[in-house]
Amino acid sequence: MNTTDNPSATVDTETFSVRRTITISAPIEKVWAAITQAEHLARWFPQQVTLGEVAVGSRGTFTFEGHGTVPVVIEEVDEPRMIAYRWGNESGEPASVGAEGADPDRSTVFRFFLEGAADGTRLTVIESGFDALSDPTARMNDNRGGWDSELDELVAYLEGAS
Repeated sequence: MNTTDNPSATVDTETFSVRRTITISAPIEKVWAAITQAEHLARWFPQQVTLGEVAVGSRGTFTFEGHGTVPVVIEEVDEPRMIAYRWGNESGEPASVGAEGADPDRSTVFRFFLEGAADGTRLTVIESGFDALSDPTARMNDNRGGWDSELDELVAYLEGAS
């Protein structure tokens, strides 16, 4: 259950994706920094972040309490409108982590889309690729709940740090 006035994430079983759109009372530049810079990401998303420059091909890791360390790679960037991260999503399976980062056959991609809104920034996250995982329905439902709580934390972080 989300703790903001924003709608909850939804699961689309036809496209094997999870989607959530929220509005944040902060300028787009501030939201962009919060979703791309390690020091900001660690304040609302993973507890620890290692990430190179904001560029296609940059690699890093996100460490989540209770879920371990997950490899990430930036797949697309259109600053400050969109960034796509691929991450390992088969929890606890080291085979999903290789020298090249997250294995496309055992990972998902989440894209953040940003657009200006009268009251700040509208952010949409779409995570896709669940059909490649061992239990797509369970993973989509788990991540739906995750996006609800994590994006509520982003709202609290940005609106509280005005």
